[in-house]
Amino acid sequence: MKDSKKTSFFSWLSSTIRKKNREKKSNNTEEINKKNDFLLEKEIVQTKKENIKSDQDLYDLKNLSIKKNDLKDQNSITLDNNVNNLETFENKNINFFSRLQSKLKKTKKFLGDSIHHIFLSKTIDKILFEELEEKMLLADIGVKTTDRIIANLIKEINRKDLQISEKVYFLLKKNMFNILKQVEEPLQIFNHTPFVILVVGVNGTGKTTTVSKLAKKYKLEGKSVILAAADTFRAAGIDQLQILGKLNKIPVIAQSSNSDPAAVVFDAMMSAKAKKIDVLIIDTAGRLHNKFHLMEELKKIIRVMKKIDSCAPHEKILIVDACNGQNTIQQTDMFHQALNLTGIIITKLDGTAKGGVIFSLADQFQIPIRYLGIGEKTEDLGVFNSKEFIESIFSSR
Repeated sequence: MKDSKKTSFFSWLSSTIRKKNREKKSNNTEEINKKNDFLLEKEIVQTKKENIKSDQDLYDLKNLSIKKNDLKDQNSITLDNNVNNLETFENKNINFFSRLQSKLKKTKKFLGDSIHHIFLSKTIDKILFEELEEKMLLADIGVKTTDRIIANLIKEINRKDLQISEKVYFLLKKNMFNILKQVEEPLQIFNHTPFVILVVGVNGTGKTTTVSKLAKKYKLEGKSVILAAADTFRAAGIDQLQILGKLNKIPVIAQSSNSDPAAVVFDAMMSAKAKKIDVLIIDTAGRLHNKFHLMEELKKIIRVMKKIDSCAPHEKILIVDACNGQNTIQQTDMFHQALNLTGIIITKLDGTAKGGVIFSLADQFQIPIRYLGIGEKTEDLGVFNSKEFIESIFSSR
């Protein structure tokens, strides 16, 4: 019975040999990605360091970027020729699990390894559950979710009269898996042309770079994509999105700095509709969740969309930074109240030990988690998979 449970619950992936064969096929494509991502990161860092004092400075910076991108376009052509192959693209998705395992080391050490160490005591008693509660709280799983997990675990133990720590450890992982499974719902692009995705979040969560990664992913799937630069208040926000769009050969609809974001969205929707574009992704300005007038601005943007398409936006995605831990709970609550969110993307999981916050988000809001971000490269944005996430945290490697 013990072996059958483990087989059904932990058989996440294919054999190591199949994985290595897939990775070998995509090595050339990943090398090209690294070269392009290095050029892109260098360009964005240079842009951020500039002290832009006037519109003329911004104009000069943009012209300079376009000249440099003439060289990048040659690489982009090579990149497109390599990744448009469907098998190569699917291999990238498969390989995301191996990257997830390597990038979640901090959360694994702080949450998975520390919990496993508790169960090495082999004694199921009050002290074990007190230590378990402490470890889960320190990993930013949150009070409510921690209490619920432990309460469910104690019920199962009493019902099954279990005193073997290994079986209790298995039940714990199963309960945590069930929490994540309920929000495992990949985003489906269909039924609307254009399919409009509104991207929101607080400052510094990585919205613009995530928008670019999403756009590139959908383009590689064969969809036509347009971006809307509705972040009109950040000094280099428009320019950053245009550089990313230029690199990936994706059109960007923009107006001048400090223009009305709703006007930008209106132009983008009209353009996307006229050209029968598959996906329109709207990058909005970062805003604190407790600033009423900024949240009202997002509602205005949605009202403008609905004048063109009563169903728009078809997806309202909140970008949250995993490094913010339990602060993301309040952010999500406020944005959800204002916009009725339909999806979440969690970024920067590679740089934090607070990855346990994903359990709180899933448990308290039941909003689908669409993607996870574990790095700067396009392939570091992957579709959320609850089995892979649990295995990455609790694996014995």
